[in-house]
Amino acid sequence: MAVVSQEAINEFEALMEKVDESLKRTFQNVHQGYPHETLTRFLKAREGNVPKAHTMLVDCLKWRVQNNIDDMLSKVIVPVDLYRAIRDSQLIGLSGYSNEGHPIFAIGAGLSTFDRASVHYYVQSHIQINEYRDRVILPAATKKYGKHVNKCIKILDMTGLRISALNQIKILTLISSIDDMNYPEKTLTYYIVNAPYVFSACWKVVKPLLQERTRRKIDVLSGSGQDELLKMIDYSSLPHFCQKTSGSSNHLDVDAENCYSLEHPFHQQLYAYIKQQALMLEPIKPIKHGSVHVTLPEDADGMIAKTLESELEKLTDADGSPESFKDLRIIDNQKS
Repeated sequence: MAVVSQEAINEFEALMEKVDESLKRTFQNVHQGYPHETLTRFLKAREGNVPKAHTMLVDCLKWRVQNNIDDMLSKVIVPVDLYRAIRDSQLIGLSGYSNEGHPIFAIGAGLSTFDRASVHYYVQSHIQINEYRDRVILPAATKKYGKHVNKCIKILDMTGLRISALNQIKILTLISSIDDMNYPEKTLTYYIVNAPYVFSACWKVVKPLLQERTRRKIDVLSGSGQDELLKMIDYSSLPHFCQKTSGSSNHLDVDAENCYSLEHPFHQQLYAYIKQQALMLEPIKPIKHGSVHVTLPEDADGMIAKTLESELEKLTDADGSPESFKDLRIIDNQKS
């Protein structure tokens, strides 16, 4: 990870003074009162190279303006049954905070199906969670813990993972690309838990699709990861899939609260916040129902297809590789 000097930050800051006013306005929603720390994030994402970091940030701000990201937290996904279907198939939740104040986001990577709505709804929901994290969750953590908190921890649960999960690699890579380009350096560490035997095969395919700076943050833990995670997280803040019953290494705590559920306080508060923001904007901009179409990375499709073809060919040609690789198809997920 590049060490960012004060000189580089000053140079970057001077360049940002020259951008259009519309970009400066959306930059305020990005930095939330911490512009230098935000410039540092983008510099780290470009290995300390100021011109490259400046290009990355300006592209991010243009993307925000073009796609009206500043108002994303007022775009209600309705009816609520549709939102519930998205929550049931795009498993994510906030389980608590680390001892250092970092929000703990749980992700059900193994059981997420992304098959209950169009790709646009899943992208919209993902961006809304990102924006809520950055504009509500992290500022609240900063106030509570008395220090600037600008990163979260993500725990990826691989329970239920199958080779067929690679069918969803397109939408997952699109979402990952949005994060890499527009929300860089927001995750401290990615912990992978409950990894089944097929994880190693899937990982060989997925790994080349990830940015190197992302791969460096991934830590695969043994079993549910509870022993390692408890060194930095209280038991009450562990995701439900990491909470084992006393004296057991195999059985999870059946009383643990499912943070994926729409009934979980995090999702109730998030959905209520979005509805409230929508009502506040309604006199100015009539509420439009339907998914929000956000500009996706232009070269993502070609990159995904080329990489997948190469990596899957390696695996199917290898001795003893899973036969099911031959039947994989990449789902476009454009259902309306």
